[in-house]
Amino acid sequence: MPALPPDAAPPVPAFAPDDLEYRHRGARVHVAEHQRGADITAIGRLAVQAPGALVSLALVATVAVGLCGTVVGTVVVLAWVASGLLVFHRPTELAFARIVLKLRRPTEDERARLEPVWHEVTARAGIEPGTYQLMVQNSDDLNAAAVAGHVVAVTTYSLNRIPSSNLAAVLAHELGHHTGGHAWAGLLGYWYSLPGRIAWAVTRTLAAFALLITGYFSVVATLVLGLFMALAVFCASVVAWYIVIPLVLAPFLLAYAGRRGELRADQQAAELGFARELAEVLYHLETEQATKKAALAAQGQKLKEPGPLGRLLSSHPSHQIRLTALGRYAGLPR
Repeated sequence: MPALPPDAAPPVPAFAPDDLEYRHRGARVHVAEHQRGADITAIGRLAVQAPGALVSLALVATVAVGLCGTVVGTVVVLAWVASGLLVFHRPTELAFARIVLKLRRPTEDERARLEPVWHEVTARAGIEPGTYQLMVQNSDDLNAAAVAGHVVAVTTYSLNRIPSSNLAAVLAHELGHHTGGHAWAGLLGYWYSLPGRIAWAVTRTLAAFALLITGYFSVVATLVLGLFMALAVFCASVVAWYIVIPLVLAPFLLAYAGRRGELRADQQAAELGFARELAEVLYHLETEQATKKAALAAQGQKLKEPGPLGRLLSSHPSHQIRLTALGRYAGLPR
């Protein structure tokens, strides 16, 4: 069956059972005074990305002032710094979600399925449901995402194939990312570190190209150039160790912050009464992975799994770790 294009909706949705306990249907909802914030995970993520942002600021300032002069260059730098506020600008977020992430607005049928579940989740959390924009991704994966500052996306599989109670658990998890500040902190940090990432990618490409070219002419020249590059990196590491060391550690620390953020979002869902339902989703994902592994084994193949380094760089904890944490709330076997 051909995949749906990103901007097309399924013609005839077939929704899963609506088994959610609606505690707030027709009832008055208490709205919390604080609708969102930044927990320790979000603050830690921003702190880890601060050195990369400073490097990016220095690069932007150097290029802008060098090309445009002091006055215009300063304006360019200030505009770049201010551009981070677009993370909280809803029209910009929606454009980013549609164009870059290929998300779409739900159809009328999908809205009728999604909104009552979302209203129940937000009512339990004391959050205004209109604070966030619901969007849909055409995908056969069981997944959802908290995007930027105001977007909650859910896949068509999650929308159509899992019961409402499990859908609510998935949405509650994503709401936890938003109320904890994980989504906007991640995007903001990524945006401000982007010039540095681009500069590093260009530098690596040029270095590889230079080694490739010299390799055609002389092995000795290639060795000398490689030694010179290694010496330059070493000297930079010694002179600016306070920048280099945090940059080297950043991928590992960001991955750790991501894993902690997932567990905190799970905790949010559990505190709203969705611990068992979220655990059911994780069991489902574990079963899918086991089925895939068995199918590959039957063909004499092996499912590629991350090694120790891959696990350190993973932004998500294993399903078993998440289930163990949820067991504290749902009385699950641990």
